[in-house]
Amino acid sequence: MNCSKAPGFILLGLSSDPEKWQPLFNIFLCLYLLGLLGNLLLLLAIGTDVHLHTPMYFFLSQLSLVDLCFITTTAPKMLEALWTGDGSISFSGCLTQFYFFAVFADMDNLLLAVMAIDRYAAICHPLFYPFLMTPCRCEVLASGSWGIAHCVSLFYTLLLSQFYYHTNQGIPHFFCDSRPLLLLSCSDTHLSEGLMMALSGVLGMSSVLCLVSSYGCIFYAVARVPSAQGKRKALATCSSHLSVVLLFYSTVFATYLKPPSTSHSSAEVVAAVMYTLVTPTLNPFIYSLRNKDVKSSLRKILNMDKFQG
Repeated sequence: MNCSKAPGFILLGLSSDPEKWQPLFNIFLCLYLLGLLGNLLLLLAIGTDVHLHTPMYFFLSQLSLVDLCFITTTAPKMLEALWTGDGSISFSGCLTQFYFFAVFADMDNLLLAVMAIDRYAAICHPLFYPFLMTPCRCEVLASGSWGIAHCVSLFYTLLLSQFYYHTNQGIPHFFCDSRPLLLLSCSDTHLSEGLMMALSGVLGMSSVLCLVSSYGCIFYAVARVPSAQGKRKALATCSSHLSVVLLFYSTVFATYLKPPSTSHSSAEVVAAVMYTLVTPTLNPFIYSLRNKDVKSSLRKILNMDKFQG
């Protein structure tokens, strides 16, 4: 097969059976629109309600913004391929999609760790919480996360752009990811693959260690609370975040906890659907359905719209 440094690819999507394309299109269009609506409403609720202008909701708004961009990075191209049956994508388009996909995936990872630090400060050091999580420090944590995510993604993308690839090959996925791209490379990718795995491992394990240590301290502090009501109240502020953490990391580990150059399987595609589409769609509903302040703000917004209508 011929090799090129700027080939075109074909995204093979979720199924090779044309009869399944229309049902899949309907399902994922609904999922995409639901994700857009949920995250936009949560952003609107936090932005318009002054009572939600706190560190916890600031980071939650960042997470909603990231999830909104995350699903928009992969879903439109997948829906186009399902509707038209044409999954072709240019090399530059593929790298661009991968770049933003990596940015928002890393941001999800980093923000979940930052939100765990925020919950640790609120529960373990409630008296010093306003001094620990000042607006300036929150902005530094958020902007630092964005900077790290962009730098890591740029490094990955530059590595992938240097390889030669088999021309006119199909990618067994619904978006451009590093794993299938490395499988299609004509070049020796072992060194770059090792660098990418090492960097991903450091970034991922740092966040996981931050989460584990934060929740270890939180559970220890909650265990020392004398009343059962006090324990429930303290844990209630963490339950939504913990649910999102478990959902996100379980699907990410199912997809990436093996060398990138190993064979691609349908189970990995299903896991990728979970963390690129399902999890970002569920996140705003997990937070809003279990949070009285967010529900109250959403009710005010919806009632205002009805009144204006």
